[in-house]
Amino acid sequence: MSHFSRFFHSHWKLISILILALITVLSLTPQAELPTVSGTDKTHHFIAYATLIFAVAFVKPKHWQWIAVFFFCWSGAIELIQPYVHRFGEWLDLAANTGGLICGFIIARIFAYICKKTN
Repeated sequence: MSHFSRFFHSHWKLISILILALITVLSLTPQAELPTVSGTDKTHHFIAYATLIFAVAFVKPKHWQWIAVFFFCWSGAIELIQPYVHRFGEWLDLAANTGGLICGFIIARIFAYICKKTN
């Protein structure tokens, strides 16, 4: 098993919790001023949630599907809470988050396949 693979198998829970906490803090930290145009941050949402799902998808633990559903629901909850903390809550952000979860999952599975084949 490669060092990369061992690292993720050993630390996937910690990685996921830290990334989820970071996303939550950054998403719910009130802004002094709202941007004049909403909707310019979809790439950031996509990358954040692709990163979030990566460790889970790479390791693919038992009940990984429920973890993915939890990440999706957490994402939706953040979007619902954001207007109360002087942020924009947008359904397109949820779409970008979902796209990130899907693509991050696919990329992680490709990496897992490559790691398995190179051992």
